[in-house]
Amino acid sequence: MCNKTSKVFEFAVKAHRGITHEVTSQNSVRPEIFEKFLSALRPLVEQGKLSCVLAQFPYSFIPAPQNFDYLKIFKESIGDIPLTIEFRNRLWLKEETFNFLKENLLGYCTVDEPKLSKLMPFHPSATSEVGYFRFHGRNTHWFNSPSAIRYNYIYSEEELKSFLPSIKMIASKTQKVLIFFNSCHGGSAAKNALMMTKLLKESS
Repeated sequence: MCNKTSKVFEFAVKAHRGITHEVTSQNSVRPEIFEKFLSALRPLVEQGKLSCVLAQFPYSFIPAPQNFDYLKIFKESIGDIPLTIEFRNRLWLKEETFNFLKENLLGYCTVDEPKLSKLMPFHPSATSEVGYFRFHGRNTHWFNSPSAIRYNYIYSEEELKSFLPSIKMIASKTQKVLIFFNSCHGGSAAKNALMMTKLLKESS
């Protein structure tokens, strides 16, 4: 991937589920998975092409003391590599969370997903030098749905325009902003990425 991309191209790598979804407590941390993950990242790091690692945690990952501790372990385990955290559970939406992220040099992933009471709402915030947006679509059939249904969504131009002020606000507080579309079925993510690029250029 390094050889097939230009010198200015950067990657953001989503962490393996073995270190996000399969960790139930501090005692279940598996150092060997971190070691394998870091080994896979080495070419990107050596060529300066790694913007950050995204650690997307499941809905079951709640703001309990052991999970705050695990976020610290995660950061320590990957060293100087920038780390951005994506929460799914709305319980994380509190001042304590954002203070914790800033104190521990952890980025925050701003998400747009279905407006369901238990999911994280759209709440743009910058807690590190990397701003990160992840758009999942707005299908209300989220829980217990296959990914083909959950992520089969394309944003309208008006919906995308509504995000521009927030993106510019985060850009003013960070060194770089990454924008990803996870609504990938039927090429919707690529179409929306092109639309967003066009809107950002027109509004600059």
